Amino acid sequence: MKPFKIRDITIDPPVILSPMAGVTDYTFRRLIKRRGGVGLVVSEFISVEGLTRHNPKSKRQMRFDEEERPFAVQIFGGRPERMAMGAEMAQEVGADILDVNCGCPAPKVVKNGGGSGLLREPALLETILKEIKKSITIPLTLKLRTGYSDASINVVDVAKMAEQCGVEHIQVHGRTREQGYKGLANWEIIRRVKEAVTVPVSGNGDITTIKYGMDRWRESGVDGILIGRGAMQNPWIFRQFADVLAGRQPYQPDLQEKKDVLLEFFSMCREEMPELVSLGKMKQLAGQFTKGLVGGAQFRQTLYHSHSADEILDNITTYFETLSNRETFGDGVVEADTDPVTDSCDSGMALPACDAGSSAAVA
Repeated sequence: MKPFKIRDITIDPPVILSPMAGVTDYTFRRLIKRRGGVGLVVSEFISVEGLTRHNPKSKRQMRFDEEERPFAVQIFGGRPERMAMGAEMAQEVGADILDVNCGCPAPKVVKNGGGSGLLREPALLETILKEIKKSITIPLTLKLRTGYSDASINVVDVAKMAEQCGVEHIQVHGRTREQGYKGLANWEIIRRVKEAVTVPVSGNGDITTIKYGMDRWRESGVDGILIGRGAMQNPWIFRQFADVLAGRQPYQPDLQEKKDVLLEFFSMCREEMPELVSLGKMKQLAGQFTKGLVGGAQFRQTLYHSHSADEILDNITTYFETLSNRETFGDGVVEADTDPVTDSCDSGMALPACDAGSSAAVA
């Protein structure tokens, strides 16, 4: 468990912020990067159809800051020429790495030949990878699922083919497309991929605690791990992994720091987007961040039902002042983590119907 390289780019620590549509945007990535311990951050997955047709939203999704480096842009699509054009555009904006999504299970993505739909058409995926490789000089990486269905688990063969095409890092989510986000990720299959190729392999699936992540890491022998939803619940999880890898006790933020990170995120959102959208982003983060907080379920509801920036700020202040006075909040219960896993084409949470309109769109 040591840093690894994607060509000449060192991933140190070997822990990656997994792309999540509607979540890992410019604002969220910087929030996580500032907490420390992230070896690589990845954009939301970006449609090459939108990108190559100069869709403003798609172009905005490639925006990044120097503090985020190393930074990867992830694209998806099913047309080789469009994928190559999109890859060129990512290189032109300064991305360090180009990542291809071959894992998203969303029907609208699969229907158009992208995401995990490519697992059914390895010959098409091979053409896409070869066309991209010819069009860029930055490293090409690939995000995969274990297969399209339990009856067609082909990730080892696909990984071998990808390596032959010049892919320099393979990331495997340990579920099939058919499985979606149900059940547990299969890290045994991820181990088989690691044993089958010579390029670095990283694993993804269910990593929300340090212990679970370290156990899966040791069992699979992967070079790195990706964390998605776990970063929304605990923005310090990357720093904590880095501490454990360095033989230190994992960092534990105090109550004031937890308050400060919510305020920092909301402030960054308000700088970048209209108030209604920033409210939705704040509620989205709260859906996971409030897990592990005393009375988190009740605190989350106060944020969900806030209708202005002032109301959000007042509710945050009330919650943390109550706890700092050593009083409990709501029912005083710390929730168990029972939500389904989110990944590259799921948003971090589903808001209640009354708030869905203000949530960030799922790509």
